[in-house]
Amino acid sequence: MQHDKVLIIDFGSQYTQLIARRVRELNIYSEIHPFNKIPTNVHDYKAVILSGSPMSVRSEKAFHPDLSEIRGKKPLLGVCYGAQYLAHFSGGQVAESNTREYGRANLSFVQENEPFLRGISAGSQVWMSHSDTIKQLPTGGKLLASTHDVENAAYKIEGETTFAIQFHPEVYHSTDGKQLLENFLVHIAGVNPDWTPNAFVEETVAELKEKLGNDKVVLGLSGGVDSSVAAMLLHKAIGKNLYCIFVNNGLLRKNEFSSVLQQYEGMGLNVKGVDASARFLEALAGESDPEKKRKAIGRVFIEVFDDEAHQIKDVTWLAQGTIYPDVIESVSATGGPSATIKSHHNVGGLPDFMKLKIVEPLKALFKDEVRRVGASMGMDKQLLGRHPFPGPGLAIRILGDITAEKVRILQEVDAIFIDGLRQWDLYDKVWQAGAILLPVNSVGVMGDERTYEKVVALRAVESTDGMTADWVDLPYKFLQKVSNDIINKVKGVNRVVYDISSKPPATIEWE
Repeated sequence: MQHDKVLIIDFGSQYTQLIARRVRELNIYSEIHPFNKIPTNVHDYKAVILSGSPMSVRSEKAFHPDLSEIRGKKPLLGVCYGAQYLAHFSGGQVAESNTREYGRANLSFVQENEPFLRGISAGSQVWMSHSDTIKQLPTGGKLLASTHDVENAAYKIEGETTFAIQFHPEVYHSTDGKQLLENFLVHIAGVNPDWTPNAFVEETVAELKEKLGNDKVVLGLSGGVDSSVAAMLLHKAIGKNLYCIFVNNGLLRKNEFSSVLQQYEGMGLNVKGVDASARFLEALAGESDPEKKRKAIGRVFIEVFDDEAHQIKDVTWLAQGTIYPDVIESVSATGGPSATIKSHHNVGGLPDFMKLKIVEPLKALFKDEVRRVGASMGMDKQLLGRHPFPGPGLAIRILGDITAEKVRILQEVDAIFIDGLRQWDLYDKVWQAGAILLPVNSVGVMGDERTYEKVVALRAVESTDGMTADWVDLPYKFLQKVSNDIINKVKGVNRVVYDISSKPPATIEWE
């Protein structure tokens, strides 16, 4: 079944992924492509959205793609830079704002009986983020909405299905942003909102059956959401021809290897558990540098995985749980990866090493969509709701060198913290949580005796995609209880601190 598609042209905005996700919340399939790599098959897309940008349209270096195959031929929506772009290069005027317009604003004027603004009225809150402003509308431009400070907050170009807004509908602070996108895409562009999780499962399984036939596929399970959902899709398509390998690197959470392995077997997966913890700890012995720790873990994982894969006859495919943000990062609007991905967050280097063809059933999905697809297949809620966990595991939550004793301490601490979050009904209110073992000892008093033991930091953040994150204001009584439990029950720890840093400037993990 063919679904209507929306093309999002990325000018490098930090919010571009949010546009795609908001569109997909409407059950509409959207793709992000950089402004300098616009697809040649533009006619295959039902509508086009131009993103924001950190760039100014007035700059000599302004991003200026050829839109001749889009303007006037496709329904087009310009957002922020996109709105300024349409004005600046089409007879309008864009100038520097007297003050930087950033944050919440309210619409003070909304054109009546305008389909683009159906259900949106004066007073509606929008989110601004720009340092230029549109002083004069482009040729054929008609004003649709204003705020107190921004006269040309929304406009359309008459004679075309072209609309533009100075604010960001994709950001949740724009309270009617989803309504506006629905107005444009569904009611004006005529996009059919039929891209649902059930439809994705049905179509993906059919495609996998056709693509893989009777071939054998090997997949490295991590216990996380992405690899688990990828495994279930493949299992539905090829059954026992999927060979799953779950490697214990000795750096998983307490009892995780046995409990997750049991869960996978209960799902009917053809899975083999490999306990290689001693091999990983040996490779990490004496190593304190975070990047070298990651590299060592990545190298040993490839060796172990390859050893196991060679025991399966005639394997031709390697399955990976790659998701859409991974794909976007490799083709960003700024000409390269938008961020340096830390080593071993996915299994880099494995395909060339093993000479296998790659199958990536989730590469069109965002993380929240992966969870919805898993839910539509009846997968366990607890597995789908699991917090993200770093590929190198506890190795990057133990600052300094790794020893079996340090791993034991951190596993015990982490278990008390995570179990506590579940018991207090806080786990699902947190995006990611974990404990960090610090490379310092502190003085304490226990039973009238002086102690000199380890310090652990607890970390809990809320986020939508991990790109930004705020620390969670956990209840003091909870922190008090967890701190007491850790100090009383975990030998070797006498002090607990709580990390109240947001990202940016801090990162979610400490290494």
